[in-house]
Amino acid sequence: MLLEYKNKKNINEIINETQMVDFDCDFELDKNYLIHGDNLPILKTLLNKYNLKVDLIYIDPPFSTNNVFRIGKSRANTISASFDDEVAYSDNLKGSDFIEFLRERLIFARELLSDKGSIYLHIDYKIGHYVKIIMDEIFGIENFRNDITRIKCNPKNFDRCAYGNIKDLILFYSKSKNVIWNNPTTSYTNADIDKLFPKIDKNGRRYTTIPLHAPGETKNGATSQEFKGIKPPNGRHWRCSPDELNELDKNGLIEWSKNGVPRKIIYADEKEGKKMQDIWEYKDPQYPQYPTEKNIELLKNIIMASSNEDSYVLDFFCGSGTTLIAANQLGRKWIGIDASNVAIKTVQEKLAKNNNLFSKPYKLVNVENNKFSVAK
Repeated sequence: MLLEYKNKKNINEIINETQMVDFDCDFELDKNYLIHGDNLPILKTLLNKYNLKVDLIYIDPPFSTNNVFRIGKSRANTISASFDDEVAYSDNLKGSDFIEFLRERLIFARELLSDKGSIYLHIDYKIGHYVKIIMDEIFGIENFRNDITRIKCNPKNFDRCAYGNIKDLILFYSKSKNVIWNNPTTSYTNADIDKLFPKIDKNGRRYTTIPLHAPGETKNGATSQEFKGIKPPNGRHWRCSPDELNELDKNGLIEWSKNGVPRKIIYADEKEGKKMQDIWEYKDPQYPQYPTEKNIELLKNIIMASSNEDSYVLDFFCGSGTTLIAANQLGRKWIGIDASNVAIKTVQEKLAKNNNLFSKPYKLVNVENNKFSVAK
């Protein structure tokens, strides 16, 4: 399925006609980079060094709101800030112009992604459904992983003929089926523990039990042999060898039913948590430094789930730098790009306060007159 609209370019036209930045900067693969400039020519230029090397892209682009976002005198604000306040960025592209603006950048983003890479695109409900069709086209519908609902705020009581909006969405795609996935989990609630681990042992530990056999027969294998004089039921086999079952029993990890059926004991306090689902509650900061600043825990979760410690993380609408701070704290290498003077200044201030054990040096690179220059 393709989304057709006025002035849509073909991919070859975008790739061939996008101007590159004069490559006057020797990018070093072990350093982090904060780049100030228009992200489209920068993305094309980065292909020279980072083609197929980026494992994770997160972007929180403009949402086609037709608003101007400003920095208030005391803190970050949005369109309610005074017109005397400094403009952080203008979100003035609408309709097909916005879709094509985003599509051009996503085409280069795909080329930068490694074969095991992923992209998370943060967007809202008004334009997000069109963006998904574009991402299906570029990354392949077969590589669509999730439409994640992000709870962004507390319920509002707006006087309008519609349900209150407390969410936005994150579109999650991979480059291929062979994707980095670190299987994120969330902690069990007390209600979860009561429900999933209903039994209590003599020491007060909550637990449940699971069968020690599984479907399928292994007629000549160890898992078809007797364990304490018992064979697995017809059509099934032990989940592990009788020697391993004996070890479990020796360690008190098998519970025997009244009918003499063995089951494995699983303790609640030994489980890391439950699999993370596709509804996340990461509310926006109450007093942000920068308009539309996102919750850093949201970014940490994405980075931990879809990258490794040797991975490059790219955010080419980096805004206040939350992605970069999270990557810094988690020991990833990163590249951030933004055209806003206010954004770059905010990122630098935040990075100066967030040095840690994993931090590596970063370079500020400015793009002026279509040339890279490294800040002193």
